[in-house]
Amino acid sequence: MSRVAVVAAAAGVAAAVNLVVHLGGRLAGGDFRFTTPSGPARVDAVTVAGFSVIPLVAGLAVAALLAPRAGWVVRAAQIAGPLLAVATIAGMTLPADFDTISTVSLALCHLTLVPIIVVAAAALGRSRVTAEAVP
Repeated sequence: MSRVAVVAAAAGVAAAVNLVVHLGGRLAGGDFRFTTPSGPARVDAVTVAGFSVIPLVAGLAVAALLAPRAGWVVRAAQIAGPLLAVATIAGMTLPADFDTISTVSLALCHLTLVPIIVVAAAALGRSRVTAEAVP
């Protein structure tokens, strides 16, 4: 699988899984509303998909570009990516005034990224080894 395909597949899986988690939260009664300085706001499906895909693609793209030249990047991505996914729960989700169901659902959205990042980064590392083995 090419590096582009790995990044695209990870993005697709992240968006799909987190949209299912968001839908489950909505069906369980979460309203995903929070207060901003300019007034009330809501986290909708587009926001969930965007906040899942954009940082994931950015990080994996960097890892994909650097992995063929620096193998340590894959290991760093497997550590830094999950740490950032978990840290953003404390930095973004918990400080907002969401109801409990919305908070739990959005925290789960962050946590679903952990295995996706680890698996995608490992695949990038394998594609590096495969690319080097081919004359």
